[in-house]
Amino acid sequence: MIAGVLYLTQGARVEVFGINFFAMRFLELAGIIRVTLRKEFSLDEINNVDRVFVFLYFYTMIVSLLHFSEFPVYRIGVTVDAIFCYFTFRGLIKDYEDLEWLLRALVALLVPFLILLFVERLTAYNPFSIVGGSSEALWFRHGIPRCIGSFRHPDLLGTLGASFLPLYIALAFGSPDRVKGAIGILLCLAIVWLTNSGGPVIAAAVGSGGWVFWRFRTKTSLILRCIVALFVILALFMKAPIWYLPDKLSSITGGHGWHRSYLMDIAFKNLGKWWLCGMRISETKDWFPYTVVSGGADITNQYISFGIAAGLAAIGLFTLLLVRAFRTIGIALRAVRDVSSKPVEKEFILWGLGVMLLVHVINWFGVTYYDQTSVLYYMQLAAISSLGDVSTLSGKH
Repeated sequence: MIAGVLYLTQGARVEVFGINFFAMRFLELAGIIRVTLRKEFSLDEINNVDRVFVFLYFYTMIVSLLHFSEFPVYRIGVTVDAIFCYFTFRGLIKDYEDLEWLLRALVALLVPFLILLFVERLTAYNPFSIVGGSSEALWFRHGIPRCIGSFRHPDLLGTLGASFLPLYIALAFGSPDRVKGAIGILLCLAIVWLTNSGGPVIAAAVGSGGWVFWRFRTKTSLILRCIVALFVILALFMKAPIWYLPDKLSSITGGHGWHRSYLMDIAFKNLGKWWLCGMRISETKDWFPYTVVSGGADITNQYISFGIAAGLAAIGLFTLLLVRAFRTIGIALRAVRDVSSKPVEKEFILWGLGVMLLVHVINWFGVTYYDQTSVLYYMQLAAISSLGDVSTLSGKH
């Protein structure tokens, strides 16, 4: 499944009755069939994270289909992809050992992948074009190619490196296999660097910065209060609204921070049009002086994307999903500490999962996952759901 994310593209697809069957969809179909036939996941294992995840995607799909018929096949496809991928990984990643094995195996997959990215950087030609990847209109910034590899945007490729970085830090400091962890860190940082993009840099900084608080891991409530206080102070002293912070940061990291900030601004100003059941994407065409292929604004914000699709309730469900995921990690961490007063491997990996989720939370303010990047997120969320099960931590299944 993860090899498919890295080496297959959305350009490789077969259209059947108007439905695009991407190469990744054949893998997710095979995955859910395998998990079902081998009974690697049962309904008895459904937990609070699983329930909110399913409800979020079905609610968003149903409201979108009932309120307006814009891109119905796409919306159904997104829901099916989410459910199939998520529960495939729930069946494949059952415990800490499974996730650690995946991280070690991923190092072997990333090495040749990184070589191909270096070829793209040096030649301004994408080797993945032979399997449907983009070969035209390569992304550049300051005359330097912004690598995309098998993905559809540099920020999405950068998400790969930034989201796995916290997990490899956990492997490097909390596992006997520290060499693999160190190599994984270098590979992730190299991927972020090759994107030549500000968003992944910020995400990687969050992924690294989250480990700065490791010493205060038993005082997470205090950390959260400090973060809230920081944003309140910024809101008081910034001349512009707090959502223009991405614009300020982009002056340091580079990127289109103004677009991200203005998108939040204009979305809030048009709240009355979408707060209940969302709105057609075509109705956002006047939000910017430019549009994208969909005929509307470039919605580079995952939260607003859910809102445009199904209103504030969808954003609320998405937020609830994140809260449940963080709470699951917190409960698991306390269970591990009750067993041992010293940090153990499981505590490192659980903390890494929490930091990884924080990377996504911040990243979603600047990008919407619309290619195989979503598969990575489903896998990582499924890992949180599986490893957060206290019975799994104690070795019971």
